[in-house]
Amino acid sequence: MEIRDLTTDDLDQVLDARRRSFGPLGAADAERWRTLVAPTLPERRYLGAFVDGRLAASARLRRLTQWWHGRPQPLAGVAGVVVNPEFRGRGVGTALMGALLQRAAEQGSAMSMLYPATTPIYRSLGYEHTGTLDRVTLPAETLRAIRPSTEVKLRRMTPDDAPEVIEVLGRLHAAARASGPTSWEERTWRRWLGEEDDFLYMADDGFAVYRWDKGDIEVDGVHAGSAETARALWSLIGSGSSVAKNVTANVAPDDPVFWLTRERTKEQITAIRWMGRIVDLQGAIERRGYPSGLSSSAVVEVHDPLEAGNCGTWRLEVSGGSGTATAAAGSGARLGIGAMTALYSGVPTATLRRSGLLTGDDGHDEALDTIFAARPYSLDYF
Repeated sequence: MEIRDLTTDDLDQVLDARRRSFGPLGAADAERWRTLVAPTLPERRYLGAFVDGRLAASARLRRLTQWWHGRPQPLAGVAGVVVNPEFRGRGVGTALMGALLQRAAEQGSAMSMLYPATTPIYRSLGYEHTGTLDRVTLPAETLRAIRPSTEVKLRRMTPDDAPEVIEVLGRLHAAARASGPTSWEERTWRRWLGEEDDFLYMADDGFAVYRWDKGDIEVDGVHAGSAETARALWSLIGSGSSVAKNVTANVAPDDPVFWLTRERTKEQITAIRWMGRIVDLQGAIERRGYPSGLSSSAVVEVHDPLEAGNCGTWRLEVSGGSGTATAAAGSGARLGIGAMTALYSGVPTATLRRSGLLTGDDGHDEALDTIFAARPYSLDYF
């Protein structure tokens, strides 16, 4: 088996594998996909596994930014993982994913994220369930009842607004001390902001992206730094209630919309789970944000079957909103890299112990829970 970077000459084989794995793509969608993946080829972010010259599997890395307790860091988003049917069950996908993680580390990402089609293979590679993308369906008329308290100037967005969108997201996620949300690189934002069927509105401290979907309204996200802007954007979306019956939106678990609506009894929420993986333990600890007033330390013993540099006993120290991981002697709580990722993402030590994922010394459990407290979420599916 040969694992190598894909080129434009390989894309027909990749499209064939996608067709056999997920069903056929129309001509327009296939061309759109080619345009989407083309920049990843010279950047060495699209890998393929070949057996006797034939493509057996492929996967690519998406260059993203992710916030943890309000601090951004580079994220390796894994997408487009396909294995041709005749090569399944032969370890091809596992080998390819191992190579993809190595490439993510080489390109400077300490964290990785993916939306799994199946859990076992990714757990075997050190990924663990860490957060959700929550989609709520609300009656459109409930949003129409939200009234702006002051006049908020809204304007339509264009692809040239991509840098401002990125700046606004960074400012809002930092202020909210958010954990889990992601942002695309500028060229991807430019492409998304050029979608002719999307409606895109920006204020000084926020923006919204939505579209019609079979007579109802689909919302990618509403981002607002003030109550006035939140009201203005949700009211704008709700103004379509004379036509749309329902609005389905990607929301944070504690999104302001839940407190802006007049009635709140039952909510129809679909949670799409995503998995994360620490690629570089020291880098991930150093790049994460923590409560500014917290000063604490703990010791953990980590095992990683793919990356020896993550293995060993580590002293985790947090002070002034920053953290470090340094090699230590002695013993501590024992866990694999998947469980370490879950802990990093806010999964309580009690949950990990009851799941059998955390063993050994429990003397630092309370400190670990305090250090890594989080409620991670995402608003983007990839």
